[in-house]
Amino acid sequence: MSSKRPCDLDIHPISQQTYRIATPAIVGCYALLQECLRYRIPGALIYGRPRLGKTYAIDYLRLLLKRDAPEIASFHIQSQHKVGHSEGGFFAHMLRATGYPEPDQGRNSVKRARLTARLREAALAHRSNRLVMLCDEAQRYSYNEYEWLRDIHDELALLGIRLHTLLVGQPQLLHQKNAFQLRGDEQIVARFMIEEFKFYGIRSAEETATCLNGYDQTEYPEKSGWTFTRFFYPDAYEAGLRLTESAHLVWNAFAELHHQAALPGPLEIPMEYFSRAVESALLETAHLDAADFKPNPDLWRFAVKRCGYLKAQRAAENNVKGG
Repeated sequence: MSSKRPCDLDIHPISQQTYRIATPAIVGCYALLQECLRYRIPGALIYGRPRLGKTYAIDYLRLLLKRDAPEIASFHIQSQHKVGHSEGGFFAHMLRATGYPEPDQGRNSVKRARLTARLREAALAHRSNRLVMLCDEAQRYSYNEYEWLRDIHDELALLGIRLHTLLVGQPQLLHQKNAFQLRGDEQIVARFMIEEFKFYGIRSAEETATCLNGYDQTEYPEKSGWTFTRFFYPDAYEAGLRLTESAHLVWNAFAELHHQAALPGPLEIPMEYFSRAVESALLETAHLDAADFKPNPDLWRFAVKRCGYLKAQRAAENNVKGG
């Protein structure tokens, strides 16, 4: 087995932070998406605390969908924070997210017609009658915006196209669903909120191992045999090193930091900080590669302290107290 890396370290996805690793929560989200497609469920909601990796999950879900069902076009809609909720602004934003070149031009009715046409074109281009829309920060949607989105569903249905919408956002999404049910707005719940999934971070050493296994299995370049772990530690990898073996060390490093700082609640590691810790460890020690090299507890403690987890959790705690 050659120990000569196939590319420079600087252009590797780890260095560029352009890779995706599945977490148990992402696997659960994908199972929900597949269920929606299989049983023709028009919408579902995915909710969880901020910074757990929901936007990261959306990108990964689209990659999985492209791999497993390339005939289904998908769109990532980033919901906007805004004071007013105008019809024209809503459809202009949707047009922009779907790649329409002049989203702000025309009256409201024209924008609505263009959005329907744009989505129909996407379905036809993929030779499919199904589309997937993943709406990030969806708790920002107003009642009227849900109704406008429902109109698009109905217009596409008349054209023989089924739109599946996954609402992704904070726990307020669940509160919205409950409020709609109490008010009798079942048409919104039945269209967008039939199924629900609570998103979560990494919650155990076992889930840590699942995520680390992604680094042991993902290859760059694709199908080259050069997994991420092998790329950074070619000699150690040939001798049997796998990052999965460090699962308890990584989990314990986060747990120590969490408890020493007296952070509230059980440990739940957001993917953003987990991946930063792994990236730091790999980049800082690639030059130490040797047949007998193994990441030790001190390395993982150092990487976890550098990843920003503690600062982020304290900031979130202060926001809660300030609110």
